[in-house]
Amino acid sequence: MASISIVTRLCARIAGRPAAQPARLHYELSWRTYNLQQLSQLPRTQLPRFVRESPVALRYLDLLGPLDWGGFPERDLHSYRYCAPVPYAPFVAACLVKLVEKQPYMTDLHTYLIEHPALVWVVRFPLVPARDFPWGFDVAASLPTARHLTRMLRTLPNTALQWLLDDTVRLLQAELNDVAPYFGQAISLDTKHILAWVEENNPKAYVQDRYDKHKQPAGDPDCRLGCKRKRNQRAAREPAPAIDTAPATPLTNPVPAAGLKVGEYYWGYASGVIATKVHEWGEFVLAELTQPFDQSDVSYFFPLLAETERRLGFRPRFGAFDAAFDAFYVYAYFHRAAQTSWKDAFAAVPHVARGPQLQFNPQGLPLCKAGLPMPLKGTFNNNTSLVPHERGRYACPLRYPEVHADACPVADPHWTKDGCTTTLPTSIGARLRHQIDRASTLYRAVYKQRTATERINSQAKELGIERPKLRNQRAIANQNTLIYILINLRALHRVRDKQKKPAA
Repeated sequence: MASISIVTRLCARIAGRPAAQPARLHYELSWRTYNLQQLSQLPRTQLPRFVRESPVALRYLDLLGPLDWGGFPERDLHSYRYCAPVPYAPFVAACLVKLVEKQPYMTDLHTYLIEHPALVWVVRFPLVPARDFPWGFDVAASLPTARHLTRMLRTLPNTALQWLLDDTVRLLQAELNDVAPYFGQAISLDTKHILAWVEENNPKAYVQDRYDKHKQPAGDPDCRLGCKRKRNQRAAREPAPAIDTAPATPLTNPVPAAGLKVGEYYWGYASGVIATKVHEWGEFVLAELTQPFDQSDVSYFFPLLAETERRLGFRPRFGAFDAAFDAFYVYAYFHRAAQTSWKDAFAAVPHVARGPQLQFNPQGLPLCKAGLPMPLKGTFNNNTSLVPHERGRYACPLRYPEVHADACPVADPHWTKDGCTTTLPTSIGARLRHQIDRASTLYRAVYKQRTATERINSQAKELGIERPKLRNQRAIANQNTLIYILINLRALHRVRDKQKKPAA
């Protein structure tokens, strides 16, 4: 039993009561063998008294307990020669606490942990024994400094956090297996802009050449200049202005073209997320990826779908995307799912007008304006595209391979130049892009799944994903993964709470 300090004895004598005996030192070897998940499964009566009396510690024990902390890919703690490093698992748990408490800086988290010794014990930081404290350890000495916590976020491998996200998806699949066996069959993908913590994003700060992509901000070496919102296409229902009603060029106060605002530009990053929606149960994150802001939306498609397929164990049946994903390989991806497992599988994507709407014959050949199938004249490889692919050159059926008529039946103006031609990817996705029935009931039902990513992005924004107080890509990517882990954890607890309630 630890000796009672002189100050404790004096205070007890002044108060006229016997001095309280210090609590048992809870840094014993038997407690060190327990991880956070095992602690959450113990009866509350077996936990130390100072933990049972801490509502904060018990709340986070319940929140973080379902994760498989015993299988967490920890770094080798015995390879260091002089001093053992701080384990990753308690640091990750503390970062999840930081997100819940909406603390922007590591100094805030450090102060919060010192104020809650029971929480430090619960998240399993290595403790420094001290008999001068009733809980048996020195909290400040047991914690890394705030500066070291920041360094750990910057150096933590993102694969370890992806492992935890894997575990949340596994837990959700198990919980929803009886009520939603179709979990993950319909997915949606969207991106969320993230503003870098640099003065170039502050409209009140004077910055010369604010939007020069060749002048990297000094505050963040990894951020890139990108456009959040830009629309350079006229709406489908908006008619083109008549020539006689078009506004004339202003003769006074001219605005140079370089000064026109055609979009919202920021320095930063973007987070792509794939989510699935289960009716009456909520939205859940299946995969996420953080990239610099100058990357296109479609660049997220294949990496995120590969992660989704790995976690689910199958290829999703339906996908809902915005117009930025109107690409042939998006349609082809879900068409392969229809060929292997499902009768109906497709991508619900709005059509972007990049030329006339094409029709095809049963053999997959495009039809010309006269309704005749256009033969394939030749193919070539497009290696400059985001996805290298083969493209086909289709020629006029009346002039290739032989001339069969003296004039075009519909008097097409291209007749005098060897007839009309068109170039398309030879992938079946190029045909599906034009043939999908966007007015069908099934298409509209699938497209409504896009609200899943919108709701996930709304939760992520509430947790501070839009304006992180971090200054490099790796730290921001790790924090984003932690945000999506927390979103899935909260959803898991909502599912479990709903299952416990008796049916009305």
